[in-house]
Amino acid sequence: MTMVRQTRQRAAVIEVLQASRAHPDAAWIHAQVRAQLPSVSLGTVYRTLDALVRDGVVVTIERAGQATRYDYRHDGQDHHHAVCRSCGAIFDVAAEALPVIPTLGLPEGFQVTGVRLEFMGVCPTCAGTQNPAQAGVAQRNHH
Repeated sequence: MTMVRQTRQRAAVIEVLQASRAHPDAAWIHAQVRAQLPSVSLGTVYRTLDALVRDGVVVTIERAGQATRYDYRHDGQDHHHAVCRSCGAIFDVAAEALPVIPTLGLPEGFQVTGVRLEFMGVCPTCAGTQNPAQAGVAQRNHH
C-alpha cells in the first residue's frame, strides 16, 4: 500500500467521502469540494480518487452506462452492496451479516484476497411504486 501525500485537495475529498453514505460520483464529490476549495479541478478530484482506490481507502462501484460511484471505507469493516435497478440507490450490507462465501470451484491453489458481492434488485421505495407486472419481474430476477 502506498501512502497518499496529504494535500488540502486530498483532505477535502476524503472529508466529503467520509461525510457521505450515498456512494457519490466524481462530479458530486467535485461540487462538494469546490464549496471548500473553489479552484480545485475535476481532474484533481479524479486523480485523488484514483490514488485512494489504489491505496484501498476507497472502492469503486461501477455500472454499465452510469458514472462510477465511490465508497469510502467508513469504519474499516468489510461490507457489500445492494443496488436498486430502478432508482440506482446503493445500500451497504454488512459482511458479517452474510454466510461464509464458498470457495468451491476455484482453481486449486487460488488464494482469495477479497470478495466484492453485489445484490441486484429493487429497493422498498421503488417496489412500492411499480405496477404488479414490473414487481413480479423484479422479484423473479432477484432470486
